[in-house]
Amino acid sequence: MSLFAENFRKSEPLAEKLRPQNLKDFVGQAHLVGAGKPLRKMIESDQLTSLIFWGPPGVGKTTLAKIVATHSQANFVYFSAVEHGVADLKKIVKFARDEIELKNKRTILFVDEIHRLNKTQQDAFLPHTEKGIFTLIGATTENPSFSLNKALLSRAGVFTLESLNKQELKEVLKRTLDYLAKKQLFKPKITADAEEFILNYADGDARQIISLLEILSRLELENVELKNLEEVVQKKALKYDKKGEEHYNIISAFIKSMRGSDSDAALYYLARMLEAGEDPRFIARRMVIFASEDVGLADKHALPIASACFQATEKIGMPEVRINLGHTAVYLAKASKDNTAYKGINEAISEVKKSGALPVPMHLRNAPTNLMKNLGYGKGYEYAHNLKNKKPSHYHLPEEIKDKKFL
Repeated sequence: MSLFAENFRKSEPLAEKLRPQNLKDFVGQAHLVGAGKPLRKMIESDQLTSLIFWGPPGVGKTTLAKIVATHSQANFVYFSAVEHGVADLKKIVKFARDEIELKNKRTILFVDEIHRLNKTQQDAFLPHTEKGIFTLIGATTENPSFSLNKALLSRAGVFTLESLNKQELKEVLKRTLDYLAKKQLFKPKITADAEEFILNYADGDARQIISLLEILSRLELENVELKNLEEVVQKKALKYDKKGEEHYNIISAFIKSMRGSDSDAALYYLARMLEAGEDPRFIARRMVIFASEDVGLADKHALPIASACFQATEKIGMPEVRINLGHTAVYLAKASKDNTAYKGINEAISEVKKSGALPVPMHLRNAPTNLMKNLGYGKGYEYAHNLKNKKPSHYHLPEEIKDKKFL
């Protein structure tokens, strides 16, 4: 290794130095790379097709792509949607074609932040992936259904990567501390509440933990306490465990504030969740439910607005999407309320569980054949549009419960 290479290696961020080189050391995404899971099978059998890795930051998209390349003995070429353009792609295509023709060696082209490419740029990858000049692996934090064109999506399998859970984050924390201790760089005592803060601060992102520990190691702290951490990250530790009691207390208060038409309280609890690192999509999903459960028939705009807000959380993300969430929370809080549809579907489900699969009335049954018509299927059915008041005289519920009311 040259002096320059050695110096470069020393200057690498800790997250890069700790990047796993194989599946054995990879943390998280067991639903994709666990024993017998789809992506692992593709890697182990070396039967890789073009792929899109979709997931939040710090969950292993780049690492997985590098592991794939290493396992298949393919070249790994990094392409940044922010830094590179079509001219760079042409050079990569020439390189990949030469590698196939001269060395019979494949190339994996990893496109980071592929959602940032416009439609024309995305189209530029298509002919080369189709000809097998390179295998494309794209990484995106945005929903591919919205950010990638259909032609590209049809040629690539989409794998969804999830935020790391607390146990997985603890493993990342342990490995990072072990590495720092082995290199005699950092061996602190970390209090229990400081560790809890680190895990919550990471918010499912392994890189956040590694980067924070790298900062702490440079500060040469012997004892890492909650106060130290709050000073370093300039953020107070809020009492909010996303899987614990406080999580449910806050979301409950948020929903009940909207139900009680208290928009100020709804905004307050929304802010509590956002500042504590809650997933905006979780909040938006709850508001979509609220729009039907609590606003219901009283305001026909509530559900479309809540649905648009959920879509915004997938396309925009924090911090800007806080505006959409606040807008929707206030709208739902101020909207008139009606839960008759919510109660109605619950009553209907209760009836189905109680009475079972009752026979559909003969006059409502479909009669596509003469035999079925002769048996009385569809006989007596009144087409509502032909009636002056648009209301048939016959009943629609099964005979046994024909007078039942759910609303």
